Amino acid sequence: MVAAQFLQWLAVPPAQHWLDVGCGTGALSEGILQKYSPASVKGVDSSAGFVAYAQEHIGDPRVIFQVGNAQDLPIDTASVDVAVSGLMLNFAPQPQRVVEELARVVKPGGIVSLYVWDYSGTMQLMTCFWAAAASLDPQVASLDEGLQFSICNPSSLIGLFQAANLQNPETQGIEIETRFEDFDDYWRPFLEGQGSAPTYVSSLSEANRAALREKLRAQLPFAPDGSIPLAARAWGIRGIKQP
Repeated sequence: MVAAQFLQWLAVPPAQHWLDVGCGTGALSEGILQKYSPASVKGVDSSAGFVAYAQEHIGDPRVIFQVGNAQDLPIDTASVDVAVSGLMLNFAPQPQRVVEELARVVKPGGIVSLYVWDYSGTMQLMTCFWAAAASLDPQVASLDEGLQFSICNPSSLIGLFQAANLQNPETQGIEIETRFEDFDDYWRPFLEGQGSAPTYVSSLSEANRAALREKLRAQLPFAPDGSIPLAARAWGIRGIKQP
């Protein structure tokens, strides 16, 4: 859903050569194929498992997936028209280096664009979790992604693009609703996933984990049908490489 809105906002003409950095399982690349009739799409990800999955599940001859480092892309300089990245930048050790690499591989006049979750703002999935956790143990407040991912806001993203000499950086908020079928649907990812929140949950004793679970259950905004509607926002940014 976020990828579709991002691509709608991007407004790129057809028959362009695209690069999708941090492509994961290929969701954004697949959206590019469906919406923009590209000449080609190259997907790059550091995970060989994700690349293998994308290759197996997206059989379009216009797309190629390969393993690579976002901070040292295995892509020729000035070889693509559009370079994009979805929900990856804040996980890179050197975000500025990633933006510089995106700018390097784009042709003069080409587009660099990406989007990240608004962890410090409208991200109720996580803010509800950390508010409940901090109410039980104030020391965990520092684990909140809103504090860890300080670049996930318009001013920081614009600064990264300007430092990479990308012209006219423009940001856009992408609003969606994340709806969970019931409490178990919301809670399950914290038991199985990766990241600060699941790592924290796994570190708890059984009693403390149960206390957190019940605190969340009491605080979450349930709809009459038992589902849990939570607002989420991503920030998109795009800029133009200097001719």
